Amino acid sequence: MAQCKAGESFRAAEHLGYQGYQVFHPVLNVQRRRRGKLTSVCEPLFPFYLFIYLDQINSNWRPIRSTRGVLRIIRFGNTPAAVPHSLIERLRHHPHETEGVHTRFCAGDKITIAEGPFKGLDAIFQRAKGEERAIILLNMLQHQRAIEVPNEHLI
Repeated sequence: MAQCKAGESFRAAEHLGYQGYQVFHPVLNVQRRRRGKLTSVCEPLFPFYLFIYLDQINSNWRPIRSTRGVLRIIRFGNTPAAVPHSLIERLRHHPHETEGVHTRFCAGDKITIAEGPFKGLDAIFQRAKGEERAIILLNMLQHQRAIEVPNEHLI
């Protein structure tokens, strides 16, 4: 897993691909208002992170650090952080757009994610972000992470 510089995850994914690395960069299609009109925009699911397949024995990790857009390799001690293959597969095969019922929650409410790549996981509602999205706290990689999800994905 690699951490990217702000706004440069697409550039980093492209340059790592040129170097022959297998990169997974999950994205969402979201509606954004631009000049008064709603447009569909492709945004990273994890804005500052890329998943890179690294063989612990055969992969040369050094070029990753100097790749345009990459800030650093995420490590635990001297070992790069490993993300379970099952989580990567769930992210690869999630539906990008779903329809659902909007539900209102209060900060601190325990919720369950009903749709998308985190389907079935429990989280804590942190705050609303506009009328259609919410910020929730999800336990990932042994830390609580704030992620933005559509309200219709929450129950």
